[in-house]
Parts: sequence; structure tokens; C-alpha cells
Amino acid sequence: MGLVQGLTELFPISSLGHSVLIPYLFGWHKIINSQTSSESFFLAFLVALHVATATALLIFYRKEWAKLIRGFFSSVQKRQISSPHEKLVWLLIIATIPAGLTGLLFEHILRTQFAKPLSAIIFLALNGCILLVGDRYARARAKREREFTLESTAAHTAKAISPGRAGIIGTAQVLALIAGISRSGITIVSGIYSGLDYEDSARFSFLLATPIIMAAGFYKLPDLLGPNGNGIRGQILAGAVVSGIAAYLSVRFLDKYFRNKTLRPFGVYCIGISLLMLAFGLVRGHF
Repeated sequence: MGLVQGLTELFPISSLGHSVLIPYLFGWHKIINSQTSSESFFLAFLVALHVATATALLIFYRKEWAKLIRGFFSSVQKRQISSPHEKLVWLLIIATIPAGLTGLLFEHILRTQFAKPLSAIIFLALNGCILLVGDRYARARAKREREFTLESTAAHTAKAISPGRAGIIGTAQVLALIAGISRSGITIVSGIYSGLDYEDSARFSFLLATPIIMAAGFYKLPDLLGPNGNGIRGQILAGAVVSGIAAYLSVRFLDKYFRNKTLRPFGVYCIGISLLMLAFGLVRGHF
């Protein structure tokens, strides 16, 4: 599960959806039942995996985050935004608010309602369709523009995205609270529709993931340290280590992949795996 989390959190194929479908596939019934209960040992386990994933992102983009943090304090001190990194850090803050508030208020309701195999299958297929539509739009726009830019991610993003569009991208992240909808996928597609290319949209998504995932992890830390974590802290440590390593290797790969590749393979994967899991459930008589 640590390996699955580290890969699927950053690949646009829904880590939450896979955290539902993998236990279902292998018949881990206690895990399946715990995901829809009010108190869950598996949620405590997932908290640690998410913190490990966010830590890997923070390490990989450490130089960028150093510039963003300096940009935040310099903009506050000057009371104006005058550089790309100053604007980018405020765009990230704006985009973080909608998903943060929604998760704080409705995470439990959404988790208990949608953390079920059939629901995850349906929304994973929908996620695949969203990726394919976003890919088609990006290809059509690239043919029209035929433009190559040497601008940095901060400069290009600051120029292409307004505070309002950052809010829309952040609001789109709310859908990722539903098992099957990928947070990175929905933000990459939202970034593409906002005018970013694949590379800048992916980097904006990964930068945006860091505070969202880290904040959610620390908010749920009492679950990890409390009774829900009793008896499984060895498994938690093992899963977190594997998740962190997998996440670091994933973002290292994807940061290069999106320079000249597309979302299409991930869209096809989501639809394909949904159909396979649906067939599996029908054969077993579960649906």
C-alpha cells in the first residue's frame, strides 16, 4: 500500500481510488470496512503515507520552495507583488483554500459515502474521461499556437493564471476528495484549460499538492498517535518509508515526462482498470 500510495498520488490516476480498489481486489475485508467507518485504523495508516508523499515533494522541489517562501515574506514586507515567485506563492495559497476548507468540513462525509469499490470504479472511469478530454484540448491548442517558451515555471504560471483562475483550480481539487478522482489529474487539466502547457501545469499541480497533503496529514495526526494507530505503528513506518521513496521517484520521473508527453496513457489506464475491476466484481457477484 505504501508503494501504491507513492505512485498513484502523483500519477494522475487517483491514490484514494486505488486505496479502495487494491484491498477489494485482494479481499482485505477489514480494510474495506474500516474505510467507511467513523473511526478507522486504515485512515491512520494513510495519514502517514500522505505525510511521507508530501515530504518527498518538499525535498524534490526544495529550491523552488525556498524561493516561494522568500517571495511570500518579501511580498508581505513590501505589501506588493513584484516578482513571479511572489505571485506564484499567493496563487498557491489561493488555490489551497477551497480544497482545504471543503476537506475540513466534509472529508468524513465524502469518505464514508464514496470509499466503496463500485463508487471508486465509476469515478475512476470518469477521471479517465476527464484526462482524455484535457489531453485532446491541449493537443488542439498546441497545434494552433506552435509556440516554444524558455520562461521558467514561476514566470509562465504567474503570467498565465489570475487569482480567479487559481481559485477555480483549487476548487477543482475538491473533486479529489471522492475516491477515483485524481487530485493531480484534475489540477493538471484545470491548469491546461487556464493556459498552461503540460510541464508548467504539472509542476503547479505538484507544488500545490505539497501544502494540501501535508496539512491534511498533520490535521489527521491525532488518528495516527491515538488509539487508531495502536498495534500498527510498525506497518505505518514501513509503509511511510516505501511511500516516500516511491513518491520521490515518481515526481522525478513525471517532472521530465510532462516536458513532451501527454495525459492520454493515464486516461486509457483509468478507463481500462475500471472496466477490469467492474468485470471482476460482476464475476464475483458483488455488483
